[in-house]
Amino acid sequence: MADASNDLLDVTAEDFETAVIEESFRRPVLVDFWADWCGPCKMLMPVLASLVESYAGRFRLAKVNSDEQQGLAGQFGVRSLPTVMCFRHGQPVDQFMGVQPESAIRAMIDRHVERPSDRIREQAIAKLNAGDVDGAVADLRSAVESDPDHHALKIDLAEALLAAGDAAGAEAQLNMLPMDVHEQEPVKRLRARLVFASRANGADPAALESRLRDNESDPEAMEQLAAAYMVAGRSQEAMDLYLKLMQRHRSYGDNAGQKGLLAAFEMLGPRHELVNQYRRKMVALLY
Repeated sequence: MADASNDLLDVTAEDFETAVIEESFRRPVLVDFWADWCGPCKMLMPVLASLVESYAGRFRLAKVNSDEQQGLAGQFGVRSLPTVMCFRHGQPVDQFMGVQPESAIRAMIDRHVERPSDRIREQAIAKLNAGDVDGAVADLRSAVESDPDHHALKIDLAEALLAAGDAAGAEAQLNMLPMDVHEQEPVKRLRARLVFASRANGADPAALESRLRDNESDPEAMEQLAAAYMVAGRSQEAMDLYLKLMQRHRSYGDNAGQKGLLAAFEMLGPRHELVNQYRRKMVALLY
């Protein structure tokens, strides 16, 4: 039976449930699938051991000899060595294969290890969801100040600031993120929302709708209303307007209709049900 107080231990099928699954409800558990014949495994082991010492109990490292524990390796779909999986709350939630630099492994651990600021973050998100935008902003500012390297806090603060109508403040928070974080989906979606907020410029959708009733081919009103719809969460109506703008005024704003659709796809994310549907419509207009 594995000793739950240990931060680094060898694990077999017999004690995997206790040492990995149960422990992952208390802290992240990294499972290192390795073998004696695997040179890269031996290169990675001292890096992982050093991180165990550095994190001082905030995660466990469980080593699984894949030759001796072929059932475990097969159960989790291990196809190459080394493979390192991160378990949290009973499930594998992250992984990497091969030798990785220490900075990349730290980044994976940091995504799942609990930090003191996480509790403030949860409290702030609850306030934001309940409509207390000012309270959420205050809590998140405090959390960022106490834990400036926790990038998720800056992303959450940017979202709260945008909800409070402070687009400039939201953009400032995103600009402080490292370049690799800018490629993450939550940041891309926020960037797209900032584009729409800037283009809508606080305009009243009802006033723009009235303007379009008077002149249904007004390209400026069409673009601004589409942006206002995106800000208000009326995505399908917004994309219909961007398509109409593409059809009627392709040259307006250097093809503002297509640009608006692409920004909408970014904001909604690739798995949103409307994205593939409207991407096909956009391509049909282009070709």
